[in-house]
Amino acid sequence: MTDRRAIAIAGVGKIARDQHIPTIAADPNFRLAGTVSRHSTFDGVPAFTSLADLRTALPDVAAIAICTPPRGRLTLVREALALGLDVMLEKPPAATMSEAEALVAAAAASGSVLHVTWHSREAAAVEPARAWLAERTVRRVAVNWKEDVRVWHPGQEWIWEPGIGVFDPGINALSVVTRLLDGDLLLDRATLRFPANKAAPIAADLSLTGAEGVPIAVAFDFDQRGPQSWDIIVETDRGTLMLSHGASKMAVDGMAIDVPDTPEYARLYQRFAELIATRQSDTDLAPFRLVADAFLLGERETVGLFDWNG
Repeated sequence: MTDRRAIAIAGVGKIARDQHIPTIAADPNFRLAGTVSRHSTFDGVPAFTSLADLRTALPDVAAIAICTPPRGRLTLVREALALGLDVMLEKPPAATMSEAEALVAAAAASGSVLHVTWHSREAAAVEPARAWLAERTVRRVAVNWKEDVRVWHPGQEWIWEPGIGVFDPGINALSVVTRLLDGDLLLDRATLRFPANKAAPIAADLSLTGAEGVPIAVAFDFDQRGPQSWDIIVETDRGTLMLSHGASKMAVDGMAIDVPDTPEYARLYQRFAELIATRQSDTDLAPFRLVADAFLLGERETVGLFDWNG
């Protein structure tokens, strides 16, 4: 235990309980030393309501995973950096693109490590798929990322804050596509469908263009009943690649391909440990930039009222 780096978590919500806390418990590089939250605690772990109080009580804490909703992140990150902490950020990194760029700049000026994470990039099939695509010419891409917000974010009203909604899961797909394809992706057009009683979209269709004019059709839905789907299909000059189950499974021309089985968050924390050891940051904002572009260019449609019990 003494060889494991002390880390804290800010924000003890569903993603922290489902992913970060159990991952840290199994990670050889970190141990959970404390939590910071105004409302929640985790049994057996020292709890604080501010970063300053945590730092005073636990001076050996050198890193923090920030799992709070995106609004207010910039202030929290700046405080963590001022306290000398290395920072891992749960996605999305901030509430706005300007805030995301500001926190990246703050980290660069501080000398601390900043890991802007995209957990779906660590899905088992992403790197094998990227290697397979490197030897082929991509013709077109289709993304279908559809899930039920009632299942994955039950009763969590923050998900409907402006700028979030269906892009909370949708940004996961964009993080995978931007990793798979070389070159910048450009948004051509978007349609965003807003429930009449919510400030964020429940569905969206995007049309993107990749390098050399590759068309990318994207369909997001946060009201998917029954089977959930997280699929990316890439047609190439030599076969069709399909990533399914959130890019954890891979098939080529309908035939399954074996991929490693290391969980996404285990890989995230392995990466964070590597960044800390080398004193380097990982601050790619490409997926978030596409979301910002979608809200900037997107045509708005109003659909029926959203009901958590619907």
